[in-house]
Amino acid sequence: MSNARLASRDMVFHDVRVHPSADNLAREDQLAWKIAEVATDDAPVTDAVTDMIINRVIDNAAVATASLTRGPAVASRAQAQAHPYSPGATVFGLEQSERVSPEWAAWANGVAVRELDYHDTFLAADYSHPADNIPAIVAVAQHLATRRGLTGKDLVRGIATGYEIQVNLVRAICLHKHKIDHVAHLGPSAAAGIGTLLGLDEETIFQAVGQALHTTTATRQSRKGQISTWKAHAPAFAGKMAVEAVDRAMRGQTSPEPIYEGEDGVIAWLLDGPDAHYRVPLPAPGAPKLAILDTYTKEHSAEYQSQALIDLARKLHHEHPELRDAD
Repeated sequence: MSNARLASRDMVFHDVRVHPSADNLAREDQLAWKIAEVATDDAPVTDAVTDMIINRVIDNAAVATASLTRGPAVASRAQAQAHPYSPGATVFGLEQSERVSPEWAAWANGVAVRELDYHDTFLAADYSHPADNIPAIVAVAQHLATRRGLTGKDLVRGIATGYEIQVNLVRAICLHKHKIDHVAHLGPSAAAGIGTLLGLDEETIFQAVGQALHTTTATRQSRKGQISTWKAHAPAFAGKMAVEAVDRAMRGQTSPEPIYEGEDGVIAWLLDGPDAHYRVPLPAPGAPKLAILDTYTKEHSAEYQSQALIDLARKLHHEHPELRDAD
């Protein structure tokens, strides 16, 4: 989406750069705080966004079900079963009555959703699969639904935030150029989405976002060379870390700061370096979170860039059967 179209959505572009420690950058000027402000903004969720979130929850369940007998899903599910908890959260492939701790449900369900590379996508300055936010947010919602009086509306608001944060980080900050795995945008977005779900304050979400980012930066080697099963686990790990980061923040634990802008922070040493400058778009106060409407699902179990080529190959297969026998 162009900057002009973003501007029409009542977005604010935040200037993000590296600051030396001597600057003592105020929290209110840090990107993690701006993310927390979006997460706490009680903006209305439009009908179109609500409908799309419901669609993506269904899509996640479908692609997760298709992966249940594959190795990564089997292994992660077994790990989750070792952490039974009440009230806990459910896991794809287990009985509804079998509940595990929410961080392990986020782990197992995240792996099942991601394994077949079959859920939604958003491409801009970086890659992303924003539906990776859903397993962690749903797991926390299931675990705390009764205790905190959560409703479906709260869940929808949390997922809308998760999409909004990840998509807008992906619009502005390129990770793959520096060989950093794209799940580094997912940790903060899932933490923010959980914060919205639970109605947490800016301070708590700020700390959770910082911890989630700090613990989910890793190289892209999981997507290079000998592709391992970790490729399916990477986003699930980010979701699990987000759940744990929120839990720690709710207990008063703090995170490194400024996590993005610090002289030894993520931007200075992992991304564009000390002279970097990013303009990150986020919704203005009171503006609806519409980013999910810019994401797209897949017809085939492959990267989004492959979808048209697969369609073309199938069309040629049917229209030119002689090609099947070509050497």
